[in-house]
Amino acid sequence: MRFDDDAGLDASEVQDLRGSGGGGGGIGGRVALGGGGLGVVGVIIYLVLSQLGGVSVPSGSGLGSGLGSVGSGQQVDNSKLASECKTGADANKNHDCAIVAIVNSIQDYWTQQFARSGSTYEKAPTKFFNGGVRTGCGSATSDTGPFYCPADSDVYIDLSFFEELKTRFGAQGGLFTEAYVLAHEYGHHVQNLLGTSRKGTGSGPTSGSVRLELQADCYAGVWANHASTTPTESGKPLITDVTQDDIASALDTAARIGDDYIQEKLGGGQVDRSQFTHGTSAQRKKWFTTGFQTGEPARCDTFGTNNLG
Repeated sequence: MRFDDDAGLDASEVQDLRGSGGGGGGIGGRVALGGGGLGVVGVIIYLVLSQLGGVSVPSGSGLGSGLGSVGSGQQVDNSKLASECKTGADANKNHDCAIVAIVNSIQDYWTQQFARSGSTYEKAPTKFFNGGVRTGCGSATSDTGPFYCPADSDVYIDLSFFEELKTRFGAQGGLFTEAYVLAHEYGHHVQNLLGTSRKGTGSGPTSGSVRLELQADCYAGVWANHASTTPTESGKPLITDVTQDDIASALDTAARIGDDYIQEKLGGGQVDRSQFTHGTSAQRKKWFTTGFQTGEPARCDTFGTNNLG
């Protein structure tokens, strides 16, 4: 995946909170994991946490050092990010700016898709944190993994998660893996705007929680289909190409964050379908592929089918 050198970036869509202290005692206590209501959604590693007791990153490990390698306790001025990340050329040589470009592309697509449907897409920032963060859904730690909080309509992620995907989950990694994760979380924002989030309740293979997560995977695939043709406000697409290797890395990640894979490979070795909240590896791959091949959000109706794959 590469970015158009001349396309403009909007760094205001990414906020770095890692120097703000963040951790203990957030609004409303610890976040509620799971689907609708005020609980956070998109917690990819929830089953790992429940079975293995967490995947915390040791302090000083150097993981999650993106966005200027900001350390805990250091204050961050987003104007620095804005000054460094102005064009696609910056995204091609600077990982910080690549993340900005990915978020811009995802939100540009949904802005235009909502407009075609006669609706208005409300942009939401991605907030990076280190160790812990306070949100409208409560306080969270890095162990929570990437998530979307419907209460404040923000995406949250500790970038150390991407290292966890490689070291613990065995994923290939790479920039498009990060794009898939971010696009999945913005899929939850779309669900919140459309009122679908409230359906994401319960657990089990056909639960609302599973359907919500598979739909977010499908929405991520829809964005991937349009990523290289969606123009920014300047009229140029940010992303010049999405390769087969990029799609392969997304599917590889999807396969390693299925409920069955996590329970069997990273949990106790037993698969308990009654505890499914995200879908199997095969289902996650199927629904991302459905979105990518069709490019149509309407084909992502996981709530209207009995065949989840």
